[in-house]
Amino acid sequence: MQLFWRKGYSATSIADLTAAMGIGSPSLYAAFGSKEALYAEALDFYVTEHEAIAWGGFTSAATARGAVERFLFDSAAGLSATTNGCMVTLSAVGGEGHDELGARVRAARAHGFEKIKARIVRGQGEGEIPASVDGHALARFVQCVQNGMSILARDGATRAELNDVAETALLGWDERVAPD
Repeated sequence: MQLFWRKGYSATSIADLTAAMGIGSPSLYAAFGSKEALYAEALDFYVTEHEAIAWGGFTSAATARGAVERFLFDSAAGLSATTNGCMVTLSAVGGEGHDELGARVRAARAHGFEKIKARIVRGQGEGEIPASVDGHALARFVQCVQNGMSILARDGATRAELNDVAETALLGWDERVAPD
């Protein structure tokens, strides 16, 4: 997982993987079948191990704004701690002939988007967010901010800088959801 996360799918060679795992390539193929299958397992492991970092506070927040606030600030903390950014956000797999892996990564991204959108829709149903607000567009905005934070983290942005991005995004949220 660490190699794929740091280097990306294409740049990670079988030699890199076998060296990191301390096994020979026949053992890798016997255990996983292919580099693609190993990547899929690494992606699943990443999601399982790291999902709570960004989504734990989101899930428990009482309001949609609170959920987004926790998501962005928890992401800032998690992303700045790893300096690798988000493996799901930054994965470019799929465009180089690995369609199944690309679909898997896109599905993981879509899952995050759907969680954000569902919370916004719930906020609209609870009267927190005006029904006139385009929930789809607002969810895309939040997703794009978090994805951008991931790229900034990979480029060395500090937690304070990522927190500044989150604070600025929340100002945009407040402006967008203000009653008409």
